[in-house]
Amino acid sequence: MEIFDIRNQGAAQGALEKHISARPALDTGQLENTVSEILKEVKERGDEAVKKFSKRFDQSSPEELRVSEAEVAAAAPAVSENLRKAIRQAAANIETFHRGQVQVVNEMETMPGIRCWRKSVAIEKVGLYIPGGTAPLFSTLLMLGIPAKIAGCRQIILCTPPSRDGGIHPAILFAANLVGVTAIYKVGGVQAIAAMAYGTLTIPSVYKIFGPGNQYVTCAKRLVQKEGTDIDLPAGPSELAVYADQTANPSFVAADLLSQAEHGTDSQVILVTDSGPLSEAVLREVSIQLDELPRKQIAAKALENSRIVLVRDREQAMKILNDYAPEHLILACRDPEQISESVVNAGSVFLGHYTPESAGDYASGTNHTLPTNGFARSHSGVSLDSFVKKITFQQLSGTGLESIAPTITQMAEAEGLWGHAQAVRVRMESSSGNTAPEA
Repeated sequence: MEIFDIRNQGAAQGALEKHISARPALDTGQLENTVSEILKEVKERGDEAVKKFSKRFDQSSPEELRVSEAEVAAAAPAVSENLRKAIRQAAANIETFHRGQVQVVNEMETMPGIRCWRKSVAIEKVGLYIPGGTAPLFSTLLMLGIPAKIAGCRQIILCTPPSRDGGIHPAILFAANLVGVTAIYKVGGVQAIAAMAYGTLTIPSVYKIFGPGNQYVTCAKRLVQKEGTDIDLPAGPSELAVYADQTANPSFVAADLLSQAEHGTDSQVILVTDSGPLSEAVLREVSIQLDELPRKQIAAKALENSRIVLVRDREQAMKILNDYAPEHLILACRDPEQISESVVNAGSVFLGHYTPESAGDYASGTNHTLPTNGFARSHSGVSLDSFVKKITFQQLSGTGLESIAPTITQMAEAEGLWGHAQAVRVRMESSSGNTAPEA
């Protein structure tokens, strides 16, 4: 991990802070060309192209893309009882938290006779993408499927890459059945995103696509968004920032840093601290704990993108952290609730010494699908709102229209939009002759 000491940087501090906030760079030029070609072929050739790319990239070519009911039924016994129990507990907490986000319709009268309200309406068709690769992310399926079901999405489809024998990890099938996914397809990678965006004979198109993936999947999501299929949020490699003071436990902090570093070689973790001795202790602990990780090589590579920042005080720490806008932020310090009031840019915040980031990743109840790569400056993580549209309604009575008519007509004429004004006048002229109903 690279170490930056900015406690006494003076005029040079601004440039150094910008460097600290930088993410690992990625050349997307060739990537977009490759992804565009796959998208185009799936759009034109449907299932045939999907199977072609599945065989090429996943070394798998299942005869049937859709997972059968028998395969889903066989999944539960293949998952250990302890894991089934854990998944159900996590699902219950996630459901409790997201049900609390349901909003009641709040109707208001802005003027006598003028009623306005806003209503949440579910997105009818959503697609969930769950990667295969080095870890079956059934936890992400809970994070996406549960709010989709609560929102009332009519069609919730899942695409996930098959293993070489054409199967899907049983924990993914168990979780999909638990949360109410309506159809599951053995498709991964760019071809899965293309199939959900454009539709094939087997896989229906959807209105919005959710879920993480590698750089190819992320690129595919960005490209189909340009063509009219919405996506959950801009995403990149996983990242974690920790603010720790002298009250922090170095082994806790090291474990938190490694928990994100093990996600992928392009992940990034940052420790910001005003304690030199703590930073040294954390580095020692990282070295010790790294050797114990099964994904040691992945985490070690990620640590090359990572850094420790020594600051004067917590005010300087929060400036660095808000500039960085981390996906995950841990406040391992004295009075974490108080300092959390200074957080303005973060995907999800974890307060205190006994709140590991992995709690949010799995089971506390909050959603772990969060903005990365600095997008926490302007984006929220996935929530119930991600699966609904907010439609506004209004109804004017004759009296209400009469009271606001001069305002509308004067503003419309000032903008040169005479038709807008006329739409009001014809109603007023009609009502003066008593030929129109009051409402």
